[in-house]
Parts: sequence; structure tokens; C-alpha cells
Amino acid sequence: KVGDSFVAGVFPGRVRAMFNDRGEKVEAATPSIPVEILGFSGIPNAGDPFQVTESEKEARQIGTKRQELKKLEEAKNLKKITLDNLYDQIKEGQVKELGVIIKGDVHGSVEALQNTLEKLSTPEIKLNVIHASAGAINESDVRLASASNAIIVGFNVRPTPTTQHLADREKVEIRKYNIIYDAVDDIKSAMEGTLAPNLEEQTIGTAEIRELFKISKIGVIAGCRVADGRIRRNASVRVLRDGVVVYTGKIS
Repeated sequence: KVGDSFVAGVFPGRVRAMFNDRGEKVEAATPSIPVEILGFSGIPNAGDPFQVTESEKEARQIGTKRQELKKLEEAKNLKKITLDNLYDQIKEGQVKELGVIIKGDVHGSVEALQNTLEKLSTPEIKLNVIHASAGAINESDVRLASASNAIIVGFNVRPTPTTQHLADREKVEIRKYNIIYDAVDDIKSAMEGTLAPNLEEQTIGTAEIRELFKISKIGVIAGCRVADGRIRRNASVRVLRDGVVVYTGKIS
């Protein structure tokens, strides 16, 4: 009704006037009636809840609390460390330790990478491997990285789409490598402020291998079901088993 106090998203307000879809003034909006409302203190996002409150004071209290929570969430996300912003954060004194989670295809690779990375510590910043194990990058790794403000280094392993979506949401950086020294060089360069631009790996499609067919004089053909995106002839492909890369090549 006109005169009602409300909170929309993080913004409190009071209904000063309402108009229907024909531009005519109305005093009340009943279910399924679209209206244009005047009286917002800010512009909410599409999909934000719109709630009428008992009083203007209650609307302000709810709006203020939601704004505080939003600022805390934004501040938390802005502080997430990446190799791209590492050097700047070191210089500003915001970071004294770089946390790293290592996941690899076999234990030998993981141990070699861990031992090499831990030697990169300097007086300005300590490199701390908080977790290292063989296997695919999973959601637990992302949650640990988010809680510890760490980056994830994957060697010959890849995250599942669900894990990647979680990492994007939590602003956790996942760096993927096939050569140990590339990982070491990147992290060392980031600590020194000389990191080259990151080459981004873009997934255009994923498929699940359902059956293998052995054809004489040709070899093994993988019968697949496309799960996401599209598959192109001559595209580069990685075959993963339990998140571990077992083959890299091109589709023939």
C-alpha cells in the first residue's frame, strides 16, 4: 500500500506512490498486479527480495545490517590472493605468507614440487605448502584454499566443472601445470613482480567416455556422450580419469 515501509535487497524505503502498467496511480498492489514504485533509497538488483516492514525504523535496521554483511563479503573476496596481485600485496605489507595447496597425478611429482616450492621463501614472504596430495582437485581443496587465503597448484590434474564453479565463486585461483619448472618459475616470478601474462585454458566442451571400441588397423575409438558445450574436430583434448590427466592430444 502507499505509505508502507519496505526493504528491497540492502536498501530501505517507503512507498510514496505507485503506478500500474498503464501509468495510472494506484493505492494498493494485490497478488499478480505489476506496479512501479517510487520511494527507493537505492537501486536493488533484479531478484532481490522485496519485503514490507512494520515500521520505517525496522526497514532501516534490516537494510543497514544487510549492507554491513555485503561489505564484509566484498572485503573478504577482494583480499583473495592470486599470483597476479601477490607482488603488490607483498610491497604493501598485506601479505607475509603465501599459502599453496598442491595436487598432482602421482605422489612423486607432488613431493618434488613441494620440496622445490618451499625453497622459494624469502625474508619478505614465506611460502607455506598447507596441503599436498595426489589426486584430482576437489571441492575440499577449494574450501581449504578459501579459508586459508591460498592458491591451488595442479600438476597433471584438473578440477571438475563443479569444483571450478566453486573456485570461481570463492575467488580461489587454480593454476594448472604439466611441467614442474613452469610452476616454480611462475611462483618465483610472482614473488619478484616479474610474472608474465597468464595463458588461460578455456574449456569449450566436456564429454564422458561410455564405451571403448578396438578397431584393427585403426586403434581404440572412444564412444562419448557430450555433457557440456561442444566438441570440435582437431580440437586439443585432455582425457581425465578421476580428475588425473591420462592423455593429451587432438581429436582426429
